[in-house]
Amino acid sequence: MITKELIDRINFLARKQRNGGLSPQEKEEQKELREMYLENIRRQVVDALESAGRKPNGDKHDVACGCEACLGQGEPGQGKLH
Repeated sequence: MITKELIDRINFLARKQRNGGLSPQEKEEQKELREMYLENIRRQVVDALESAGRKPNGDKHDVACGCEACLGQGEPGQGKLH
């Protein structure tokens, strides 16, 4: 869960990094906190999509994708989510 304390610590470490650098322990902590933050954001996006009736399955589009959304068929914004 994203808490104010988590965001405050991430911001503190970012400011410290810009102003004078971090110790190896602080760099590791920063990496872990950022990963925790990003995982929470990803979970929120997936939950929002699922509550809207969409189910992301992790497929990735490539340059040669021929799906309806990539080809621009149908109404704008109505492509299927992959």
